[in-house]
Amino acid sequence: MNPSLVLVFLALFTWGVGEGTFMYFQSIHLENLGADPVSIGAVLSSAGFAMMISHIPAGFLSDRIGRRPLLITAWIFGILSALLMATASSLPLFVAGLLLYGFTAFVSSPLSSYVTAARGNWSVSRALSWTSAMFNFGAVIGPLTGGWIGEHFGLRWVFAAAAVTFVVSTAFLVFIKPQPLDHHDPESPPPSLWSNPRYLGFIALVFVIIFAMYLPQPLTTNFLQNQRGLTLQQIGLLGSVAVLGNALITFAFGSWLSARRGMLIGQVLAATFALLIWRATAFPIYALAYFLLGGFRAVRPMLSAQVRGLVHESQMGLAFGMNETVASIALTLSPMLAGLLYHQSPDLVYPVSLGAIGLAILLTLTFSPRGEHA
Repeated sequence: MNPSLVLVFLALFTWGVGEGTFMYFQSIHLENLGADPVSIGAVLSSAGFAMMISHIPAGFLSDRIGRRPLLITAWIFGILSALLMATASSLPLFVAGLLLYGFTAFVSSPLSSYVTAARGNWSVSRALSWTSAMFNFGAVIGPLTGGWIGEHFGLRWVFAAAAVTFVVSTAFLVFIKPQPLDHHDPESPPPSLWSNPRYLGFIALVFVIIFAMYLPQPLTTNFLQNQRGLTLQQIGLLGSVAVLGNALITFAFGSWLSARRGMLIGQVLAATFALLIWRATAFPIYALAYFLLGGFRAVRPMLSAQVRGLVHESQMGLAFGMNETVASIALTLSPMLAGLLYHQSPDLVYPVSLGAIGLAILLTLTFSPRGEHA
């Protein structure tokens, strides 16, 4: 295995520990600093918007100036944002740190490009899935650590601990080797991404898949608390089960499945989640549903693996950036429909989700590429 890839895996594992340390507690700390529920929602939406707008510029720059500089920049921004959140004694400063952390999502495109180029004999889907799995394995540890620190020392120290972990993660990352820029033959340039119908058709499919798979998720905790009577402690345990499912299923998909097959099975698992939440009444079944929800996370690197086979190497960063932007738009719009359905009837979102995922599976069978860039 490429030594740089090992360092990326170690950096992502420790980054997952750091992010997991504070991610489940950021809304609580916002409330502690004086934010009301509406303000908290607005802040978190703003962080999501910062993520969404960052992908395409980062992908473009990674094709022009290289991937390693952007990776290191994102990691440094992560340290600075965690330090700002840890030291903030007022709501505006904390929000500034939170928005800066949201902006670090621009790392997705250069990271996918770097891992794809460094994968050696591995398939793209395996390399990207292992990348996601390493982060998720770290994220399993983070909430347990953050909960203990917050309970004994206060939530500000949760963010300080995350900053320290990010420093360790950066120490791994700075030793990765730079990669040469990919250039096309000036006599025979590749078609623009906007003139590539296979690529444009596929990212339209990405929107449908992510929208349908995410639809049953945003209000499920509300449904379980209000309609099924689960306690907050039980819901928290389901969150831990979900993170573990993310890691294990992503790892399994990358090790044993092709990108196309992984996309299909991941959608089936997401449909199973919706069905079990809708029809079950026992906590162990809910836990199984949340474990299987890992199929949603596992599909993301599979989609990126399919993208790689549709574009020229010199366009890889921008192509990944556009793919991530389309996925982010789907993640932004899907909760709106979920909210409308929940308002009509709390359980209506689940049969609608099953229909949407069924349509997405049919479109995947019909239009997704049957091969994968090796």
